[in-house]
Amino acid sequence: MASANEVRRRGRKAAPARAEGASGVELPFGLKNYILFGLAAVVILAGYIFLSRGSITIAPILLLTGYLVLIPWGILAK
Repeated sequence: MASANEVRRRGRKAAPARAEGASGVELPFGLKNYILFGLAAVVILAGYIFLSRGSITIAPILLLTGYLVLIPWGILAK
């Protein structure tokens, strides 16, 4: 009688072999996207710093610019 491990091994199908150095792999974001995300993080952080110091004009402008302009731009940029 076959053990449980042998039964499992027989039931598995062989996985297709992977070609080494497959060039079909594409990363979702490029360098431009990550630069925009970093810029957005800096602008948002500056907005929160200004907000903590009591600025009620520059802080919302920076926060809205970061959240509503730079992050979507970073996502959509190619």
